[in-house]
Amino acid sequence: MKRALILWGGWDGHQPLETSEIAAGLLRGAGYGVELADSLAPLSDPATLAGLDLIVPAWTGGTLDKAQCDNLVAAVEGGCGLAGWHGGMGDTFKTNANYLFMMGGMFLRHPGNQAVHTVHIVDHDDPITAGIKDFGLKSERYYMLVDPGVQVLASVTFAAAELPHGVDTVMPACWKRDYGKGRVFYLSPGHVAADFDTPELRELLKRGLLWAGR
Repeated sequence: MKRALILWGGWDGHQPLETSEIAAGLLRGAGYGVELADSLAPLSDPATLAGLDLIVPAWTGGTLDKAQCDNLVAAVEGGCGLAGWHGGMGDTFKTNANYLFMMGGMFLRHPGNQAVHTVHIVDHDDPITAGIKDFGLKSERYYMLVDPGVQVLASVTFAAAELPHGVDTVMPACWKRDYGKGRVFYLSPGHVAADFDTPELRELLKRGLLWAGR
């Protein structure tokens, strides 16, 4: 049986437990054994990480000590997957450059706050997005710094009027990458659990989790 570890905590506004339980249900439905931990302590023990197929951070605003960051990066480089959504993976561990380098991006702002928008599928041939059409969502859009080396699967658009620099901007909202022997998947929508009531978003999360965990 494959094994996944979901680390939930940080800022309560992102409903880390509720969203983590959604991810856990998707993984268990695919045959995974899943542990949920409300602490970052498991990252301090390389032996704990060695038996995992997937690590899911759902921890907005956290900080890793050097050993925890090194252990996490080493686990992914060694073949463990890393996958997550919204602030739990994209707005966390922001003082840990090696984590950000691996993850492929970093949250900056969410212009427009809660707004109706369209998530555009960019790559219709990838197994994660195949058959999923563009879909609407009322939630936050993340404006991010993004590594140009990631494979972008979906995007959102910010109109010029929403941005201080006044330029229409297409922003990656879902991507994947290989990292060493491991795989990394990120989905920027998913502000709260109710966002995953949107079938397309829930399916993207499911497929991304399973892809990262091989």
